[in-house]
Amino acid sequence: MRSFALSKVYQLLEPGPVVLLTTAQKGRANVMTMSWHMMLDFEPPRLACVVSEGNYSFAALRATGECVIAVPAAHLAPKVVKVGNCHGDSLDKFKRFRLTAVPARSVAPPLVGECFANLECRVTDTSMVQK
Repeated sequence: MRSFALSKVYQLLEPGPVVLLTTAQKGRANVMTMSWHMMLDFEPPRLACVVSEGNYSFAALRATGECVIAVPAAHLAPKVVKVGNCHGDSLDKFKRFRLTAVPARSVAPPLVGECFANLECRVTDTSMVQK
């Protein structure tokens, strides 16, 4: 991994790859597959994403306001599908799918060591969150 200019982050997300989203709450990390996200602004970079209330990660994301969006390479596709087909409330997906949780610099959720890019994110707007 290497540092990437914030003004160029959009190049990692467009045209919209399937990504992994990590969260952490009360010392427990989780990872989920996410396919709906889009860039909202370039400087500073802002993006929108959909995390359903039915996802285990939703509660952690809402409580902490932090996540990591990890961009996997194509060879990880079978593992990304498996991550998306199970619930984090019943198992440790990092352990189950042999993903490496790497400490992030600015947020509590871990980076995914196998991914070529990891974006440390903070929630800035929840106006679209359904109550």
